Formats: sequence, C-alpha cells, structure tokens
Amino acid sequence: MSFNAIIVAGGSGLRSGGKKQWMPLRGKPVLNWSIEAFARAGAADIVVVVPRDDLDHATLTLQGLERVRVVPGGATRALSVQTGLSALHETAAPDDLVLIHDAARPLLTVDLIETLLTRLQTARAAILAVPVTDSLKRAEDSRIIDAPSRNGLWRAQTPQAFRLRDIADAYAQWTGAVEATDEAMVAAAAGISVEIVEGEQRLQKLTYPEDFAVLEAFMPAQQMRIGQGFDAHRWGPGESVWLCGVEITHDQTLIGHSDADAGLHALTDALLGAAGLGDIGDHFPPTDPQWKGAPSDLFLRHAVELIRQRGGEIVNADVTLICERPKIKPHREAMRHRVADILTLDLARVSIKATTTEKMGFTGREEGLAAQAVCLITLPL
Repeated sequence: MSFNAIIVAGGSGLRSGGKKQWMPLRGKPVLNWSIEAFARAGAADIVVVVPRDDLDHATLTLQGLERVRVVPGGATRALSVQTGLSALHETAAPDDLVLIHDAARPLLTVDLIETLLTRLQTARAAILAVPVTDSLKRAEDSRIIDAPSRNGLWRAQTPQAFRLRDIADAYAQWTGAVEATDEAMVAAAAGISVEIVEGEQRLQKLTYPEDFAVLEAFMPAQQMRIGQGFDAHRWGPGESVWLCGVEITHDQTLIGHSDADAGLHALTDALLGAAGLGDIGDHFPPTDPQWKGAPSDLFLRHAVELIRQRGGEIVNADVTLICERPKIKPHREAMRHRVADILTLDLARVSIKATTTEKMGFTGREEGLAAQAVCLITLPL
C-alpha cells in the first residue's frame, strides 16, 4: 500500500544529554533507524523535519538516501509536523496516506507500519498505543490526592496514521488552549475518529540517557562478522577510470564487464563474504549481458540491502587501492563521501587508502590496478 512518512527529529536533548536524533544506537544515529524502517516498508516519500540549526548537518548526513527529504521545523513539535505536511503537499495527493513518527522512537518495525496501514483500509485514522499497566496517582505538592483507574487508558506511540487532507485540515482548525502533544489530539478535536492499534513496548521513547540501554535490551543479540574482498582489473585505452564510486580523469581506463570499479567490487565481496552470501559473481554473473557497463554502486547497494534484510548492520569499511597511477589522495575524501552515502554510514566509519608496490608486480608495471577491502558487520544470533 502506497504511503508517505514524516519523521519529526527536533529534540533539543535537554534531558537525554545531547540531541538524541544524532546520538548513536548500536553504531548508527537514532534517526537512521526510523528512516530505514520506513524505507524497507516502501514509503514513497520520507520527509525528515529537523531544527533549523541542524539543517546543514542533516542534509550532509542523510544525502544519498533515496526518497528522503530534509526540511527545517518550527518552534514546537506541532509546527514542525505542519512544516512536514506542507512539504508533502508538493508531491502527494490529498487522499494519500501519511504516517507521522517521532525520531525518538527508533525501534520501529515494518510489521508495525504494515499493521497501521491495514487498519487505514477501514478506519479514517489510527495510532499505535500500548495499554497502561502501572497504577496511576494524581498528586499536588508531592502528596497523592487521587488514584485514577487505569481501565481503558493507553499510552500513545507513533507512528500515527492519517490521510493527508484530513490531518492537514485538522491542524488548520486547531484552536486548543494548550499545545497539541500529538496528531491524535488534533484529529479528535476536528471530529475525526481515531482508532488504536496495539503497539509494542520496544517502541518506547528515548528521553533520558539510561533509555539507550533499555532500548538496546529490546534489540536482538548480535554477532560480529569480518569480511574481506580483493579485486583487480587490467588497464586499457580510455580517458577516465571509476574508483570507489568516483570518476577520475586518466589516460587509461580499467577493463571489465561492468564499469570495473575495483574498489567497490572488493568492498561488495567483503560485505557478501561477511554475511556468508557468496561473492559478486554469484549475484551478478559476468556472463549476463544485463550487467555490461553497469555502475558498481548497484552491486554494493545490493549487498547492503541483503545484509539489512537479515537484520544486520554495517559497522565500518576500509578499502585500499593499489596502483602507481592515478594519484588517489586528491580524490580520497570524495571517495569516502561516496562510499559512506552508499552504505548510509557516518563518514568516520569509512576509510579509503592507497599504496603502491614500489614498481613491483603487475600494479608496479602499470598493467593493472588492484583493491582490497575489509569490513565489520553485525548479524542477529
């Protein structure tokens, strides 16, 4: 079912010790967990709303992610949501479905998204929530004055799901005396019936520093896997060469069935090897004409997707290019950025290096170029 997503990532970090949307959870930013969940569920458009002073950082961190847009938010959560809705109006139809989610709830799953979307086939609006299980107390000056019944009470979670026109109109009509804390509150005030879909405890919100440990306890145990890859191509007539996803002007080119990007080929093999999924030739046979001249980032993205489909994560990648020419150093940072984009990793977790063989061997005689790569991934036990 086609849908769009808005992720509100505007936390100030006053209670969590830092802006939690950018803090690492199992090796990647909190925000990225939600983006990846929506991407795997097939969101057509993912609008990420961040504080204006985080806009450059977010744009750089998230660039290269397909279907992801970054827009600046407002002074409150409600204003940020409305900014996201305005951005969706540029591309979406009024009756399109939109799921609005807080980045501070990173353990979103495809199953929960699909359950919400299924409910929207019969409901006008739906939210995730879990029943209240603790005893409730109302207090004044630290003294208990009442003990309300918990029967029928639920703790609202996100995503919260609507049709775009409905929730945009509801916000336009909102005149509440207090600030709206979620979309269900705004929708109900506009007369929209909102149904509850039972969520999960793992979808709890990150608020305090200790919440990171709590969420990690909900995550499956992981095993670390190391992979290594090697590739080599001979030189031939040409005017440029592709290395680690960057085209470099050169007086020769590398010969191969695809674009012969030895750096990306070696890294693809390293990732596939770490996951026990064979090698690049198993997935993209050189005898298949459809891969002739294909860009090698396609192969690397495929390996990344296979790992993430298994619930795995890439921790880091290290590529070494072995050649006399061209000189790699002037292009190294561009290569790092390109590989980080493809892997959706922080730049600090990607290394590109180069060396020569001091004129020895086939690389030293400039007959060809070689590349080797090492990576670390985690997979669920």
